[in-house]
Amino acid sequence: MQTQRIITPPAPDEYNGYMANYIQQAQAEDLIEGLTASYVFITGLVQGLPEEQLLYRYEPGKWTIKELLVHMMDAERIFAYRALRYARHDKTELPGFDENHFAEHSKANARDINSILAEYTSVRTATIELFKTFDEETLQQRGTANGIEASVRALGYVTLGHEVHHQKIIRERYLKA
Repeated sequence: MQTQRIITPPAPDEYNGYMANYIQQAQAEDLIEGLTASYVFITGLVQGLPEEQLLYRYEPGKWTIKELLVHMMDAERIFAYRALRYARHDKTELPGFDENHFAEHSKANARDINSILAEYTSVRTATIELFKTFDEETLQQRGTANGIEASVRALGYVTLGHEVHHQKIIRERYLKA
């Protein structure tokens, strides 16, 4: 039986810009374990919340929990797509994306939480399975998106750290007792 290889955090020269904050927040010694634990945490955090809490905004113009969840999936898909392109040695510079525009058009608040969580499960499973296919050489492949160069490994940790960042926001600003 083959032992799952550990995907360790990226070296500082594998990323720059805004990514440093997210990578620091990831706080995992293995990407796959971190993504799995984060999935369990966020689903446990929001399952069973009443609709009024899922639609709560702590300030006018801020996203709801449903919008945050869909935003996290959108970002995860984009980071995974970038990782795939970099892994396949595609040197095309990729564009950024406007997260607020995406959220505005996501229609997340009209969706049932079970639908959102089912999609979240699919997205996370796909991300984990994609990263499991990457060997050490592939994890070090680099590409550029939105003017920022990063490695495949760094994008995995940005995905995790981005979610941890939003988990903190949900706990502190939406679910505070």
